[in-house]
Amino acid sequence: MAETYFKIASVTVGSAGSSTITFTSIPQTYTDLKLVWSLRSSRSSVTDPIRVSFNSSSSSFTNKYLSGNSTTTVTGSSAQYVGEAVGNTATTSTFNNGELYIPNYTSANYKSASSNSVSENNASGTGDAVATIASTLWSNTAAITSITLSVDTGPNFLQYSTARLYGISNS
Repeated sequence: MAETYFKIASVTVGSAGSSTITFTSIPQTYTDLKLVWSLRSSRSSVTDPIRVSFNSSSSSFTNKYLSGNSTTTVTGSSAQYVGEAVGNTATTSTFNNGELYIPNYTSANYKSASSNSVSENNASGTGDAVATIASTLWSNTAAITSITLSVDTGPNFLQYSTARLYGISNS
């Protein structure tokens, strides 16, 4: 069965920054969704956790993740966590990249999602790249009609941060 990707929407953060990146009015005509991003945060740190919400809800999320860099590996759970944005003390003009995959987003079942991301930092003595994989469960039977990304500390995504939402059809 052939899979076909359709770009639903794209967001690029402007010069004022933005506390969230939101996709609304998501068509209910696809099988799955894929959100792809390249992000940088205004947090005065090397990285900043990225959070996701569906349909403006921040409740009923559970999560497991594995995250690490060249010296440390961490596992844990943190509701809505999908990766790390590059913070504002990381190498100038670098962004993280990541993606969130949501199968069966219109079903009447709970919604599962998987994500992966990596942040880049080449500055001497300030840490290095952080790679993360995570699984998320939203215990809600509503179809997903909107998706919001936010930074945990931020307070903002910086200019040129981008996100693109794709619908995937299995026919």
